[in-house]
Amino acid sequence: MDKQLISGLKRENFQAVVQGKETDLYTLTNSDGMEVCITNYGGAIMAIMVPDREGRMANVIQGHDSIQHVIDSPEPFLSTLVGRYGNRIAKGHFVMNGKDYSLAVNNGPNHLHGGPTGFHARVWDAEQINEHELVLRYVSAYYEEGFPGELHMNVKYSLTEDNELIIDYRGTTNKKTIVNMTSHGFFSLAGIANPTPEALNNILTINADFFIPIDETSIPTGEILKVEGTPFDFREPHAVGERIGNTDCQQIVNGTGYDHCFVLNKREPGELSFAVKCVEPNSGRYLKMYTTEPGVQFYSSNWLSGFTGNGGATYPKYSALCFEAQHFPDTPNRAYFPSCILKPGDIYRQKTIYQFGVESWELRVES
Repeated sequence: MDKQLISGLKRENFQAVVQGKETDLYTLTNSDGMEVCITNYGGAIMAIMVPDREGRMANVIQGHDSIQHVIDSPEPFLSTLVGRYGNRIAKGHFVMNGKDYSLAVNNGPNHLHGGPTGFHARVWDAEQINEHELVLRYVSAYYEEGFPGELHMNVKYSLTEDNELIIDYRGTTNKKTIVNMTSHGFFSLAGIANPTPEALNNILTINADFFIPIDETSIPTGEILKVEGTPFDFREPHAVGERIGNTDCQQIVNGTGYDHCFVLNKREPGELSFAVKCVEPNSGRYLKMYTTEPGVQFYSSNWLSGFTGNGGATYPKYSALCFEAQHFPDTPNRAYFPSCILKPGDIYRQKTIYQFGVESWELRVES
């Protein structure tokens, strides 16, 4: 008999046959009492249980409580893996080696997050190595969602004794293709609830001197701008809501809040380095993010509609913050952005770490 999960999730609610494969719920634990629950449908993270400063446990990621609810979610990318290409590609079109490629258009006039049947909507093969590690594997067929090359992707989730959730990605292809994987966690550090409270009070730091401005359809304009003097300057801690209503800033208007890629400060490409710190002041919970990727998409859940998720929790607008490690949006159409091309014989690699902890009110850095 399966042990009782502190998240309250029931494994049997995730056991089904979908796309001819078995789905399930996998649980990672550590000696500190942390619990992470993941389903192999889209690699979706259903629960991350961490304590507040009083030791009270709560689920700090938005998810669902059954496989059918995951499949039918009003937010199809809710805390899932995203691929082959996270973020947007203008008009679903790019050229590689002189050949035109057309992808699904599923976000206004553009391609988003690998398309409607991208990696978030696929059943991955799963192998739980031990109570700390889970490996998911998926083979993306040639021309799946319009992408060239057969892509073999492995994603390993590891939970450490330092309360780090590490996501390691490895991929290979038999033909030249593009890859831009990410995990689209919707983090609610106050804990999910009915309703889940707004995250606008969260104190955010982003290690980025530059960001990528977007047009009214959320496609990069082609510029890379300094954050200095803008609502995008999180080099020092600021509350998320402090400047989110600044309609004098056209970029805030274009993103309907924050939905922008930040250019992370790196000493060298591929360096595993600090990207983000987010503190929820009432609970004391914090999230620190480290990644090898050149960018992080910060999304303030501007389009959440208040739908019902895990255990009756509801997810209204601004109730979650997303920190998606990735290459820049529309990279295949921007030759001067860091390349997302993967060639036969090469290995796609990415490592992203989400570390959870608690700090006292007195230690909280004021904005």
